[in-house]
Amino acid sequence: MKKKESSVVELEVGEDGVAIISINNPPVNLLTVNLIFTLKDRIEEALLRDEVKAIVLIGSNGKFSGGFDVTAFGGRPEGNKQMKLGFVSIDFLTDTLEASKKPIVAAIDGPTFGGGLELALACHARISTVSAKLGLTELEYGVIPGLGGTQRLPRLVSIHKALEMILMSKRVSGKEALDFCLVDAIAPADMLLGAARQWALDILECRRPWVVSLYKTDRLEPLAEARRMFRTARTESQKQNPNLFHPLLCIDVMEEGIVSGPRNGLWKEAKVLEEVRQSDICRGLVHIFFARYRTSKVPEVDGKSLLPRNMKKVAIVGGGLVGSGIATVLILSNFDVVMKEVNEKCLSDGIGRVKANLQRYVEVGKISHQKQKEGYMLLKGVLSYDSFNDVDLVIEATEGNVYLKQQIFAELERYCPRNCIFSSNNSSNLNLIGERTKSHNRIVGVNFFSPAPVMPLLEVVRTDRTSPQVIVDLIAFGRKIGKTTVVVGNSTGFAINRMFFLYLQSAIWLIEHGADVYVIDQAMTRFGMQLGPFRMVDLLGLRVTAAIAAHFVENFPDRSYKSRLIQVMEEDNREGEPNHRGFYVYNDNYKASPDPEVMKLIDSARNISNVSINSKLDNLSEGDIAEMVLLPVLNEACRITGEGIAYKASDLDVASVLGMGFPAYRGGIIFWADSLGTRYICSQLENWSKVYGELFKPCAYLVQRAYSGTSLGSQVQQVKSHL
Repeated sequence: MKKKESSVVELEVGEDGVAIISINNPPVNLLTVNLIFTLKDRIEEALLRDEVKAIVLIGSNGKFSGGFDVTAFGGRPEGNKQMKLGFVSIDFLTDTLEASKKPIVAAIDGPTFGGGLELALACHARISTVSAKLGLTELEYGVIPGLGGTQRLPRLVSIHKALEMILMSKRVSGKEALDFCLVDAIAPADMLLGAARQWALDILECRRPWVVSLYKTDRLEPLAEARRMFRTARTESQKQNPNLFHPLLCIDVMEEGIVSGPRNGLWKEAKVLEEVRQSDICRGLVHIFFARYRTSKVPEVDGKSLLPRNMKKVAIVGGGLVGSGIATVLILSNFDVVMKEVNEKCLSDGIGRVKANLQRYVEVGKISHQKQKEGYMLLKGVLSYDSFNDVDLVIEATEGNVYLKQQIFAELERYCPRNCIFSSNNSSNLNLIGERTKSHNRIVGVNFFSPAPVMPLLEVVRTDRTSPQVIVDLIAFGRKIGKTTVVVGNSTGFAINRMFFLYLQSAIWLIEHGADVYVIDQAMTRFGMQLGPFRMVDLLGLRVTAAIAAHFVENFPDRSYKSRLIQVMEEDNREGEPNHRGFYVYNDNYKASPDPEVMKLIDSARNISNVSINSKLDNLSEGDIAEMVLLPVLNEACRITGEGIAYKASDLDVASVLGMGFPAYRGGIIFWADSLGTRYICSQLENWSKVYGELFKPCAYLVQRAYSGTSLGSQVQQVKSHL
């Protein structure tokens, strides 16, 4: 048996004449420029060797390939090697690999995304494990599949299925892939290589079909139907993401291959990819991709070689909307959950909310009836702390004042194990909450965002005495429940609610001074926000919003706009989505419609606050509205960074995208601000503050950055010295 090795690709020829070419670039075998050149060399070598009858491509360590290294999207060469992606797609994958006179089979296991899947699509067959995950996920990074995916996938699985997979960046399992002919067979992981070797030999002996994916036509829909599907896809894409152009270009490329032939489609695909990978959208999405991975890098925690403890049982104090939402998240992640309430009625209501949440998951097909039943078994309702003797984490989720929370934490210290973590899902200052305990090293904030089962962000708040072990435990906890965890320092409002409140403050200021509620919401969604500020308030509920407002106004009176609007709305029994009446009215399916009666409530708030209408604010452009709403948010983000509450500017980018619905393709609040420039932002805020007041006054940190010409995202903030 002869073997040839390189640092990234290995070639081994077996006695059966099958060459095994292994991609070896841990941890997930990402494709790079150097790896592609080496892989091409190994395949060409195998094709020239007489003893080689067939070839199997496989990834090392049970992973085929997680895709192309996204750092390559910037177009930087490695060493002296330049690589045009058209070269990879056409010269290598099409004219070398797919045109091979010896059958080549891909043995797929683990993550197989983007360029990794496109490599497999160019092979003559694909054998997969059941648990493998496959998908063309490039649109998530602001680019399009550029190694033949737009051309081969429709010909293997149909145009309809290919549009769904590519435009949604959908990942499918090996079993699902078999069902719609993306792979040819399924094999157990320990038999995968053997099955792929045999399949390759069967192709050679004509016992299996030799399939060239690029020229398959049997799965394609008729041309007239295909054109209709492409038109529909464009319409839906523009409706869902009106500011994104790369999905539309991707649809154009797919249609080009169907109408003008796959070879023309490949050339157009390569050309479009070279264009979009240099776009601002690509840069923003790639920035967020890396920023999400950097959130786990926390000062005085990273590098300590601490291992997370295994948490299995969590107690929740409070079964209201927030507590029941958190309980739902934990149950879906297979935690045992103890929910405590003050009386039977509140406890019954809390458990009922959790059960209703699980039932909705069944109705939309996210969990099975069996999973629902298992979830019920994981939840225990109690009226005392007696069942807290073996819990790993307690999450306080009550609506009480600081004094009540101090009592709760004192009780927790009496009943819980000595290594149990005490946390609050509340924006109050943690030092005050833990004042009556001796367990300061295990007190932390664990801030879920509403609705907890939907929102992907978890904010972990450390005090100056929180143990590094607790932070490591909670980062692992966040990962286990499927959340991205951002760690911040202790502050009233923590970090993300401080930013969010300015989103609401500036919007309320605008409507009280003459702008229209629904025009503002429309301007913000057209900017790219998932929800306008007033639609977001309705989603959270006015009670939750009022609680956040009270904390902010009490602790930051110098920059708070003391509107009475939320109070007036509450007095009119407008709770938002919970009772179908807020800034909008909602039908039984929670579809929002403007409510003309809201204008009367705004007039009432104006009269109470003695506010005069400014006619200029009624005629703002959508761009001006977006800046007047978001620049105060950015200003608060600068304060948070300057105070050391946020340890990295990129953490606030992640928080704004995952916690506030800021458009990911703009890279987050800080990344977007740097695209405008600190001098421009500071000038705008200074001008507005002179006319409109303290709400718009730029903070010292922003002013310093503006006058020094330094970008906001250029410096990784270090934790305060006392941490």
